[in-house]
Amino acid sequence: MGAAKLEQLPPDLGVEVAMAGRSNAGKSSALNAITDQKNLAKTSKTPGRTQLINLFRIDDDHRITDLPGYGFAKVSKDQKAQWQRTLSRYLQERQCLKALVVIMDIRHPLKETDKQMLQWAVTADLRVHVVLSKSDKLKSGARKASFKTVNQLLQRISPAITCQLFSATSKLGLEQLIATLSDCYGFTQVKDAEQTAEE
Repeated sequence: MGAAKLEQLPPDLGVEVAMAGRSNAGKSSALNAITDQKNLAKTSKTPGRTQLINLFRIDDDHRITDLPGYGFAKVSKDQKAQWQRTLSRYLQERQCLKALVVIMDIRHPLKETDKQMLQWAVTADLRVHVVLSKSDKLKSGARKASFKTVNQLLQRISPAITCQLFSATSKLGLEQLIATLSDCYGFTQVKDAEQTAEE
């Protein structure tokens, strides 16, 4: 479902993990790779096409949320201001929101809007995981150097922020991202508990 306002969201129950990122950072491609569905989230060469809070149901108690892209979307200043207010309220008021995954193009990481999003999330006491997308666009050495630099800067914002390399095209880091999401939802604890019970 898509919601233009917070009041249109489903009941504030269960567990939600939100995905955010600048327009054209590769958020839709990441969502499609995670879910192994080509067209779950619409990808577009026109930045800023996601203009709703889109929720995808995993089961009755777990959802993944695709937040509107921020940055250079071709919309009015009023629209951008409204998005900012809505996003800020969602991050700070939504009780079932447990984690935020911030997608950044590895070639253009930590823009001001990214830092603002991270600060909002840290202030809201959310778990934050940064995904450096399109990592296949850089050679191995440059990729590692960028990761190291970004990670150091993230630690200054909050030592609790985690970070990884990712490519929806080559599937680099896909298993790590799925494992992190599973942990955010508590799926790993359930699995461990089941294994203990069987033993």
